[in-house]
Amino acid sequence: MPPTSSTTPRTPRTSTAKRSESSAGGTSAPGLSDDESAALDEAITRLEEGARVWTALTLDQRARLLGRVRDAVGAVAQEWADAATISKGLEPGHPLSGEEWLGGPYAVIGLLDALRETLGALATGRSPLDGVTIDEAPGGRRRAHTFPLNGTEKFLLSGFTGEVWFEPGVTADQARQEAGLAQLTPTQSGGVGLVLGAGNVTSIPVADVLYELFAHNRVALLKVNPTQDALVPVFERALAPLIEPGLVRIVRGGAATGSYLTSHPRIAHVHITGSAATFDAIVWGAAAGSASGDDSATGEGAAPGEGSAAGREPKLQVPITAELGGVSPIIVVPGDWSAADLKYQAEHVATMRLVNAGHNCIAGQVVIISSDWGQRADFLRELHNAYAAAPERPVWYPRSDERLEAAASAYPDAVWCADRTRAIVEVSGAEGGDSVETVEYFAPILGVVEVGGTGQEFLDAAVAHANDRLTGTLGANVLIDPVTEEALGEGFERAIADLRYGDIAINTWTAFNFLTARLTWGGFPGATLADVSSGIGVVHNALLLDRVERSIGRGPFRPFPRSIGDTVRFRRLSKGTILPTPPWFVSSRTGADVSAGLTRYLIDGKLPGLVKTLTKAMQA
Repeated sequence: MPPTSSTTPRTPRTSTAKRSESSAGGTSAPGLSDDESAALDEAITRLEEGARVWTALTLDQRARLLGRVRDAVGAVAQEWADAATISKGLEPGHPLSGEEWLGGPYAVIGLLDALRETLGALATGRSPLDGVTIDEAPGGRRRAHTFPLNGTEKFLLSGFTGEVWFEPGVTADQARQEAGLAQLTPTQSGGVGLVLGAGNVTSIPVADVLYELFAHNRVALLKVNPTQDALVPVFERALAPLIEPGLVRIVRGGAATGSYLTSHPRIAHVHITGSAATFDAIVWGAAAGSASGDDSATGEGAAPGEGSAAGREPKLQVPITAELGGVSPIIVVPGDWSAADLKYQAEHVATMRLVNAGHNCIAGQVVIISSDWGQRADFLRELHNAYAAAPERPVWYPRSDERLEAAASAYPDAVWCADRTRAIVEVSGAEGGDSVETVEYFAPILGVVEVGGTGQEFLDAAVAHANDRLTGTLGANVLIDPVTEEALGEGFERAIADLRYGDIAINTWTAFNFLTARLTWGGFPGATLADVSSGIGVVHNALLLDRVERSIGRGPFRPFPRSIGDTVRFRRLSKGTILPTPPWFVSSRTGADVSAGLTRYLIDGKLPGLVKTLTKAMQA
């Protein structure tokens, strides 16, 4: 977002004219009783009172409040993970339940800790970027190396790094001076914000509420997606320190509740994580999409921007930010891979598609592979094997069955497995317009597209294909062996800069970016109300950085112990790791135990538990 004056509250670049505030409540919504409307009005009134409390708190007081939230999250972590696992149709302790630890309390604890450190820096007159390396990136950009920043991060995720790239023209001094966003002007209220919570990953609603408070000084009304109703008691206890003083309120409800709240005259801002169809319904009206605020009704999976009403006046007349997903590429750069490399990276790709049964906006959907790679057939054979061998699980998100049927109809030659609940489809990519490239399936459908060339020729062609042919700009994944990466040199970094995605993962999955609090999460800048693509604005961003273009995560190409050779050959740990197969891999035999153990270590810091967890990790 553009720089703003320190005396003016920061607002998204998509703000629209303020609506009249002559009414105490929202416009009537079919399906809501008078009592339900009155309860929502009362929640907003309580938040308006809480907004005055929030602006009176010092940065130190806010940091202490985050500490109380951290304690509350730690106390409910087990129940959180269990409830989330059950909501996905699995039993508590299931081998895949580690996804709910990492995508729930682990992510939130990491965000709380990072936000506290940011507030601590600001409270003492320092920039959150003080001590963080900022150097040059391609295209006249600056980047901040924001992960790892402490010994725990370096040890637990050795070989993984993260960078935040600023928009072209932003200097290092500007980046440091502007870090802090609304916490640079903590007495200026952003009013009451509405958060329409995601229906698929349980940390998202909580993280979005925290971003409203700390990035924008907005107290928050969280409307939980109906798929998350079972988590409401957990959320209420986890956020109790924020609920008690009136800084947060949580409500249930479907499309009618969402429609009432998005048209409410006392809501200052709307944030949604969901589908472009729902976004369009909120902004342009139901005729442009479907009932607002309920992705259990609309589902993610519509092409971003589909159905927007060009030339019409927006129905929504307050600013809106959004994270809407898209079709994420997995670019496989050809190289000389061992048999173990082929198997490991095939499992990596299967993980990107199959975690949470594919119901992720960050799920990789299209593999871009070279038709000239001598190991193409070997890799695809391993990919089919890994995809079929991954543990079976319910495809649980509403309307997933319709998406699977649509894929079966569009691709009669698709290769199905797991009782026809997941498929791999190979398309030529020559003509464009294939649904696997234009529609976010939000289900276990994985496309494979071939482009020609090797080395730089292939990489440039793959980047162009991803930019020009795939819908959305949220996340892109690139797999490349260290020898090939070194050979490409500056050409590789230039190609990464050319990828128009808000999050890029190199030899890891963009889920790493999502889980790393000091990286940003959101679509590439430039989206508008009329052409929303993968959304507007960013979240997470625990350093509260302004004018961000993208975040890049980098990981090791090989796990331990095969990574030792890379560490020795390239003389730096960034090419190697002491970690075995990451616990988020669907092929990890100990992923549930390791994910739970890492979360507990973040909560209590007890070394005996960590030793036990690391022992389990080595058995993955």
